[in-house]
Amino acid sequence: MPPVTTFIWVAVAVVAIGLYLSWTAGRLDRLHARIDAARAALDAQLLRRASVAQELATSGVLDPAASIVLYQSAHAARQAEDEHREVAESELSQALRAVFAEPDAVEAVLAAPGGEETVGELTQAVRRVPMARRFHNDAVRAARAVRRHRVVRWFRLAGHAPFPLAFEMDDEPPMAFTADGAAGH
Repeated sequence: MPPVTTFIWVAVAVVAIGLYLSWTAGRLDRLHARIDAARAALDAQLLRRASVAQELATSGVLDPAASIVLYQSAHAARQAEDEHREVAESELSQALRAVFAEPDAVEAVLAAPGGEETVGELTQAVRRVPMARRFHNDAVRAARAVRRHRVVRWFRLAGHAPFPLAFEMDDEPPMAFTADGAAGH
């Protein structure tokens, strides 16, 4: 084989490998951007849920014990540092389930002025958190799958981006705010 033909084949192989590496790095970059967007959406939904819960706890509609439990859990969820956020959000989910385990609590909120609006907001918030968390964790799973490939590790295509972590929390809504429950038409 003449040296010119060998050179052309080597050049074609180098260009093909370069294009593949560039495409993979771009894909990984898009996945990291998707994770960032999904995390921002999750944070917004978690903040909304905690804000509505705090507002409800301070409204005077619930009994004092339920108000204190709900307020403390919501406040802790809003103030939690990243490393403690999953636990704090899980505790808020548990507090919401405990407070709204009794149908009387939902009825008391609905009977109060602006109660239907508050229940509607809380229903939307507790329903959107699991969806937002699922979108985030799906994006994390996709990025992890790409980052596990040898080529990505060998050529360090992820750069200095931190390894993506899933957000694991108890996001089970109170029965009263699910599709099977009475609230949130």
